[in-house]
Amino acid sequence: MRKSILFITLALAFACKDKPKENKEEVEETVEVIVEKESDWVVLFDGTSFDGWHMYNGGEVAEPWKLEDGAMVLYPPEERPEGANYNLVTDQEFTDFVLTMDWKIAEGGNSGFFWGVKEDEKYGEPYLTGPEIQVLDDERHPDAKNGTDRLAGSLYDIVSPSENSVNPAGEWNSVELMINHKTNEGHVIQNGVKIVEFPVQGPEWEGLVANSKFADWEDFAAFKTGKIGLQDHGNVVAFRNIKIKEL
Repeated sequence: MRKSILFITLALAFACKDKPKENKEEVEETVEVIVEKESDWVVLFDGTSFDGWHMYNGGEVAEPWKLEDGAMVLYPPEERPEGANYNLVTDQEFTDFVLTMDWKIAEGGNSGFFWGVKEDEKYGEPYLTGPEIQVLDDERHPDAKNGTDRLAGSLYDIVSPSENSVNPAGEWNSVELMINHKTNEGHVIQNGVKIVEFPVQGPEWEGLVANSKFADWEDFAAFKTGKIGLQDHGNVVAFRNIKIKEL
């Protein structure tokens, strides 16, 4: 949060009715007023275009992504070319931020969103570099049975949600992700409930990764600055109201 500091010069007149006028003193005092000002939120998706996004390691956003009712919706093809993926990433990179969005998953669906994503031809998928916040139909998708750190809102395979705050498949969920390297804090708020907290660097973070499936992934979470990514996991998923505030 940025702070605006205003310096206001006040002329304070100290006078008593029972004292002669000539004893009146004019005292000038500088008062420092700190005004908390919200940093400007940047709209990453306004519901009308894919401006600011592109296919991971690819070009402009195209099929099978569509714009519907103010949301971007992925309709993965039943038959896809070998090696094809339809992950999206932002044009811009971010380091410390608060990211908010709404997501909706189809019945039985699986998806997610990432931060710290690095684009390079040697990385075929965003998850090779970017940690993921899980988007899932907890009731029907089999991954929900593989551990609580696979449930919706989890820091995937690393930190489990503290409670179940997800709405059923087909309904919108709101989520906030904060990543702050300055304070070494990260959190996930899902539908108004803070369900995940974690460090973002240092020995404690390294220990969490070492106990996950990513322990031997050379470049996983290696980049403090990277892109925001939306995952193609082969299921219908929708995102809307995506905005970010840099810290």
